Amino acid sequence: MAEAEAALIEHYPRLVRLAYLALPATTGRHRRVLIAHGVAQRSLRVVLTSQGGEGPYAQLRREVLRQALAQGRQSGRVRSALTVAGLPQVVGVRLHPQAGGSAELALDRALATLPGAARAAYALLGVEGLDERAARDVLAAAGATDPRGAVRAAVDIESDHHLLAAGEFDPCTVHVRPTDLLRRRQRAKAGLAGLAAVAVGAVLLVVSTSGGSPEPYGAAGSPDAAAAVAKALDPDALVQARPQAWTTTARLDFTAWPARGNRATDRTLLTRALAVWANPAASVQVNATPGTPRTAPVQPPQLLYAGDVDSATVVIFYDGLRLVRYAQARSGGGGVAALDFAQVADADLTTAAAVVIDRVDGNTRFLTAPWIAGAETRDLLRPEQPGAALRVAADGTTDPVRMPGAGSTAGTCGTDWPVLQLRTSTRIVEKHSLLLTDLGDISPVHLTFTPPPVAGVDARAPREATGAQALVSWAHSACRLGELRGQGVRSVNDWEFAHTVLPESAGSAAWTCDRADTWRGPGRATVQFVPPGVAAGAPGTPAGQQVDGSACSRFGQQVMAGVMWQSPVGNWYLLAAGSRDVVSISASGFTAGASGRFLAVPAPRGTRATLSARLRSGATLHPLSGD
Repeated sequence: MAEAEAALIEHYPRLVRLAYLALPATTGRHRRVLIAHGVAQRSLRVVLTSQGGEGPYAQLRREVLRQALAQGRQSGRVRSALTVAGLPQVVGVRLHPQAGGSAELALDRALATLPGAARAAYALLGVEGLDERAARDVLAAAGATDPRGAVRAAVDIESDHHLLAAGEFDPCTVHVRPTDLLRRRQRAKAGLAGLAAVAVGAVLLVVSTSGGSPEPYGAAGSPDAAAAVAKALDPDALVQARPQAWTTTARLDFTAWPARGNRATDRTLLTRALAVWANPAASVQVNATPGTPRTAPVQPPQLLYAGDVDSATVVIFYDGLRLVRYAQARSGGGGVAALDFAQVADADLTTAAAVVIDRVDGNTRFLTAPWIAGAETRDLLRPEQPGAALRVAADGTTDPVRMPGAGSTAGTCGTDWPVLQLRTSTRIVEKHSLLLTDLGDISPVHLTFTPPPVAGVDARAPREATGAQALVSWAHSACRLGELRGQGVRSVNDWEFAHTVLPESAGSAAWTCDRADTWRGPGRATVQFVPPGVAAGAPGTPAGQQVDGSACSRFGQQVMAGVMWQSPVGNWYLLAAGSRDVVSISASGFTAGASGRFLAVPAPRGTRATLSARLRSGATLHPLSGD
């Protein structure tokens, strides 16, 4: 008992900071400070009754995170730890940490987009200095549902961990201001003189002397918070871009979309959609792409669309980080409402080119960006087949497009893979088209292609997958797109990293790596071997996979793979190929080697060899292993 109490006293500021960072970002700063202290203080009671074999500090940390994460799982309503425990109590003033600089503000905003477990992971990595494996273990012990995903999301935050030591994230050193300066003006001296009585546990109160009106806190129950919430849910406060804003801005993303649809001025509908977003009833079907917060709006969002589509009425909002789609039965009565969230941070000309507005009977309708001048559909499994014109209404909605895999049995690709081919306005860029495919999220997936390397030419960047070579290559990769459904994928690049001549004059083969990047950051790479003679639309032979790595991205530009291949006359060979910086390939367990980027040696059927390659830099490269 004495050890636990000593650990709490010694490490109290760290524990409170951990709780503060892990608590829901939508909680006002005043309430968040108090709950963080309450959580830290209440952790001792639980630790004293536990029988765990961990040290006292580890037990306290686990309990603090468990309580903080539990706050975020209460349907968006954060129940104050004060109510439960009766402490700490603060009356008549509001507390908030010190204001930070631009770097701290940027980090605070980035953390606000993450779920609680990911914020806790960032704190464990930064405040506690744990490695990723240890952070996952702590989160799992604290009851986080997806510790691995939380740590991945935290690692993707591009910021200095040392910023967590700043006052912006220190709930033990706070500023104090009265709740209402106008009503309390005559009692200001008495209020300042009595600040010592407000101290909570180890909280150090730093009285602000800057004067002026208090800034908004978002504290539960405060007038400022109530006003902010009311404004965020006020349809008259919705942000709307000018109809021609896209023609006069260098920022082509969702901020340049005007509000469209035949019910964009229907105040009753917009009020209902905002209310459901803020507080969905149990009957509302709520879906979100992985890593996307389902939190209520904190400021007035932008209206992109409100109108009747097929048998539904749809409203689409954009809050700067997310797309939020509300849908109800067109009649307005009966049926189940639906709410969908999708992360779209840093969308651009291509990834903001369209959104899914409706799906019905195996068909998808899209809402296209205002800079889209034409649309076609094409079958990705038939590269030689030209695209078919697709009608786009004046409000940007398309005719129905068959969903990929619709009508096929579960787990199969089907006989076609429809994609959307969009042409941008010449006011943006001339002769520019792009491919999008529906993988089950609100935001369709952008498909690109990187051609094979050419000697003496710098590494090529991904380009639009609309050319003949790109379409032929994609025809062999299309069916694997189904594995990415519902994963919040932003784009998939098909990279032909090698094109090799086969033994026995059997022709040439392509080696491709398909890189899928998600909106939240993590990606997946799949390598395949496509021998000559494979029918268009038939998938190649899998040759390796990496999940949550950098392979085949701009941060992992070297790759190699190997397969066993049977020649047309029946002979078996061990084949391997590497990307542009590979200078030699060797196989152990089956002694073989070759200079250059390609290995082809006769080998008995079923040979299992361990491949490795040497890069121009002297580093060693191994095939993708699948983890």
